[in-house]
Amino acid sequence: MHQLSVIIVNYNVKYFLEQALLSVQKASIGLDIEVWVVDNNSVDGSVEMVRAKFPSVNVIANEGNVGFSTANNQAIRASNSKYVLLLNPDTVVQEDSFVKCLNYMDNHPEFGGMGVRMIDGKGRFLPESKRGLPTPLVALYKMTGLASLFSKSRKFGKYHLRYLDEFENHEVEVLSGAYMLMRVSCLEKVGLLDEDYFMYGEDIDLSYRILKGGYKNVYFSETTIIHYKGESTKKRSANYVKVFYNAMVLFAQKHYSQRMAGWFSLLIKFAIYVRASLAFVVRLIQQLWLPVLDVLLMVVGFSGIAWYWELYHKFVRGFYPNEYFALHIPIYSLVIMAFAYISGGYDQPVSARRLLRGGVIGAVALFAVYAFLPKELQFSRAILALGSFWSIAALFLARFIASLLGKSEFLQDNSHKRRVVIVGSDVECERIQGLLLRSGVQMEIAGRVHPMESKVVGFMGGVDQLAEIIAVHRVNLVIFSGKDVGSGKIMEVMGAFRDWNGQIKIAPESSETIIGSDSKNEPGELFTVDVKFHLSQPHNRRKKRIMDVLIAVTALLIFPFLGLNQRGRFILKHSVAVLIGVKTWVGYQQVGKKLPILKPHVIEASGKFFGSDFEWDANLSYAKDFEPLLDLERVVAYWRNRY
Repeated sequence: MHQLSVIIVNYNVKYFLEQALLSVQKASIGLDIEVWVVDNNSVDGSVEMVRAKFPSVNVIANEGNVGFSTANNQAIRASNSKYVLLLNPDTVVQEDSFVKCLNYMDNHPEFGGMGVRMIDGKGRFLPESKRGLPTPLVALYKMTGLASLFSKSRKFGKYHLRYLDEFENHEVEVLSGAYMLMRVSCLEKVGLLDEDYFMYGEDIDLSYRILKGGYKNVYFSETTIIHYKGESTKKRSANYVKVFYNAMVLFAQKHYSQRMAGWFSLLIKFAIYVRASLAFVVRLIQQLWLPVLDVLLMVVGFSGIAWYWELYHKFVRGFYPNEYFALHIPIYSLVIMAFAYISGGYDQPVSARRLLRGGVIGAVALFAVYAFLPKELQFSRAILALGSFWSIAALFLARFIASLLGKSEFLQDNSHKRRVVIVGSDVECERIQGLLLRSGVQMEIAGRVHPMESKVVGFMGGVDQLAEIIAVHRVNLVIFSGKDVGSGKIMEVMGAFRDWNGQIKIAPESSETIIGSDSKNEPGELFTVDVKFHLSQPHNRRKKRIMDVLIAVTALLIFPFLGLNQRGRFILKHSVAVLIGVKTWVGYQQVGKKLPILKPHVIEASGKFFGSDFEWDANLSYAKDFEPLLDLERVVAYWRNRY
């Protein structure tokens, strides 16, 4: 029998999983530990990665997504140990986490389950590290916002127990499924995870059953883990709200009296609608506030230029009609904004190049259309030119305003070189610099920091001098070598810099990936030397959709001249399907699901190589180097060859 079985359920988070397994390896030294990875049919190569890099890990590869509870139970039943640890794949444990936790549990047999102190990728404490039971009253306080408003109150703050010190051990009611250590003898008594919970709520249910079984749960503060959170969880989505609160209804129906469960279910259903509506409104505002600000700035600028022009060049107030201000100027602004959107000016991170390109193309398009307008609609080329210049400037001004309000990094994109220091040995620093170079990330290496000593030739200082180094050299990104710097030290630094506006990332040992996330709700940037597909970028997928529509519209204009012959039926059938978004003109078979997923296609991207030994290479090249004109070329070639 092993001391501990570590069980990780994975779903499409290969890079986080690799880092988690590396940290588990280090924490397992000197202990008798078995590790299980249960994969719920990931399509990102997770299973292949684990088998290649971690041959000692037991892998269960499911052919479908069986859910969190079922997947964990599969490994629990197959394991053989005194303790079981349910661990999320987007976590990093300290080197001494397992030793400390097992020693504490061995010395306190009254505890059936244990949770630990968790921080996010920025070093901020995660309140879900310790929780109370979601009784109807506790749930009401949480859903009405009273729990957040009076977080330190013993009455209103029972959900996250914020009144309990995060740096002290406490007896708690609910453990987090991100790190849930349990005594196997306890599980044999109270049962495994309830498989009626597909995702969310299963940790609350099991924590409660541990208490009902005569055991206690403990929040253990003497070790800390990073829980990046965000890759598998989208807490701002309406779907999350529905799934999570329905799990709460299931919990109430299972553990509360029929009357109380009824009231609780009613309250939860009301909360689902309120929170889902709120989530929708918040997402809508998040998506629209910047385009609205852009258009407002453009309209104000255009209007100001027009008023100035009529007063000081036409010398007549009211020279331009009201519809010019009410209709034409807003249309001019919307056209420039639309081209900025198509060019990727609203994608994150903000790109100055895409923003400028979209604005310029929009201005050129305006002038091109303006030349064909009737004379009575051609009010002033000078205003159009000056207004276009202003509109392009307004795109940048809006993002500067957003930056001042803390809503975004002003033009923080791959074209902006960030200043980075690498913490590690000479060999590791060279490896990480090479990784950054091969991944195409634009950065300025400010220098290297030694993981131990402060005065080493070729290094700016030691890790204990990192605060001074960051301030003096204006560093906004620190990359730690996972090989040379222990996770405990990294977490210590993260705690000290939790209010710093920069980023902290980890380069795992022998990995070609650098990972980090600044928020529990965001995945963060991922630096990797994996193949980068143009078709994976939102602005290129948008361009593909626009090209689809243009080809479909053109084809439908040709259709009346062809009639309902074979060519005509082909055009009608596929053009309508493409227009409504059911199909795309050019695509490929989803070979091994390794390429970006597209809608069903009309024409093969591989062209003449379809069915040959070079089909995969042709499809890979298409996805990697996609440009909209490629689709037009494929369609024209197909039409010529077939008809």
